[in-house]
Amino acid sequence: MTDQPVIQKQWYVIHTQTGQELKVKQSLESKRQQGGPGQQITQVLVPTERVAEIRSGKKRISERKFFPGYLLVEMELSDESWHLVRTTPGVTGFIGAGRRPVALSEEEVGEILRQTEERKERPAPRVTFQKGEGVRVTEGPFTNFSGAIDEVNTARGKLKVLVSIFGRQTPVELEFWQVERL
Repeated sequence: MTDQPVIQKQWYVIHTQTGQELKVKQSLESKRQQGGPGQQITQVLVPTERVAEIRSGKKRISERKFFPGYLLVEMELSDESWHLVRTTPGVTGFIGAGRRPVALSEEEVGEILRQTEERKERPAPRVTFQKGEGVRVTEGPFTNFSGAIDEVNTARGKLKVLVSIFGRQTPVELEFWQVERL
């Protein structure tokens, strides 16, 4: 048996220059593959979500970082691995009080990973709507009808819009991408 202490891998938050998250991730992953202190890095994660938006009348889904300027790194914290990450181009520092970074708790990491998976499965709308707002239907059987939003269900990405059909206000359930603001 060896008397060396067991170093546990933990998750840390790294602050990067804006827009440099993916370059920093690639740089850290290449350092990991080169060996040395880079082998103490297990995973590098840029939390993203899928976002649905309408451009030129077509629904498009794109990826957006939901912690811009930050990424998560799972690693064994040692002086060498700390220095390796700190000197990576684009990294401005670790998140934590004092000179040593503070590791995320298992619950925090689990919640971030759950949100990442959940947001990849169901694209969130880029545009948000409010009750009472005027909209025009751009797609579906009620195309070109105008109405007012009666109900917003952000979780499902749906709206209940009151449109005037034959002079009567009729509630119609539509998806966010099927309408545009007036």
